Amino acid sequence: VQLQASGGGLVQAGGSLRLSCVASGRTFSSLIMAWFRQAPGKEREFVAAIRQSRGVTQYADSAKGRFTISRDNAKNTLYLQMNSLTSEDTAVYSCAGREGSLLKTTPTEYIIWGQGTQVTVSS
Repeated sequence: VQLQASGGGLVQAGGSLRLSCVASGRTFSSLIMAWFRQAPGKEREFVAAIRQSRGVTQYADSAKGRFTISRDNAKNTLYLQMNSLTSEDTAVYSCAGREGSLLKTTPTEYIIWGQGTQVTVSS
């Protein structure tokens, strides 16, 4: 499976963006998927994760109430709707996938990674 993220860009504080991550291959629906982000000079951090089906999700505290992770297995696509963005959300956002049934927040638990998409929030 290969992952291709898109949808990043420059947005003003308080604005919204929707990130997408398209997967190639037939195993997308069997993967737990997640979004991570990495700001300059900082370590990669967990944003949100979603199980294969039934919409079970997990969010970082910084994302709760503002971000929504979702997936469309028929389209092999993962989404991240981001609202009420602040300058603290500026980072490169990457999608990742892992096998299994447990949602994980550690990057090393994910075996498949897409390239990142830059999100810049101007204040």
